[in-house]
Amino acid sequence: MAPAFAAEPVSTGFFGNTAIGGKDTVSYFDARSRSTHQVIEGVDRFEVEHLGATWRFASKTSADTFAANPDAFVPEYNGFCSNALASDEGLIPTDGSVWEFFGGKLHLFYAERGRKRWMEGDWKAYNQEAAKAWATVLTKN
Repeated sequence: MAPAFAAEPVSTGFFGNTAIGGKDTVSYFDARSRSTHQVIEGVDRFEVEHLGATWRFASKTSADTFAANPDAFVPEYNGFCSNALASDEGLIPTDGSVWEFFGGKLHLFYAERGRKRWMEGDWKAYNQEAAKAWATVLTKN
C-alpha cells in the first residue's frame, strides 16, 4: 500500500513516515557495505526531512552528507520496488533490506526474488519499464 501524497512519493512504512525502513541511505554507497552487501540502520537522533519523508542516518556525518546533496543518495524511484514498477505492479514500498546497484544507481526491492530477476535478466530493459511507470506516477501527482 502506497502512502497518500501530494508531491513526489517516497517509500515509507505503513505506520509512519520513515523512508526505506530507516536504513542509512548514505551507507549503501560505502565500499564496505557494498562488499558485504549489508547496510546500516539509521537512528532517530540523526534525521533529515526530504520529499516529505523522514530519512534516518547512523551518524551526524551521514546525515550532513545526505542533507548537502540528497539527490545523490535517494534510491531510484524514491525507494519503491524497482521490480514492481518494471512489472506494472505499481508502488510497492520497501524496507531497504533488499538492494543492488545497477548502472551506478541504487535500486531497492520488496523481495530477493525481484533483485535476483534483475541480476539474472535484462536489468536495462527492466529499468526502462520502471522508469516509464515512475514517470506516469509523477504525472498523476
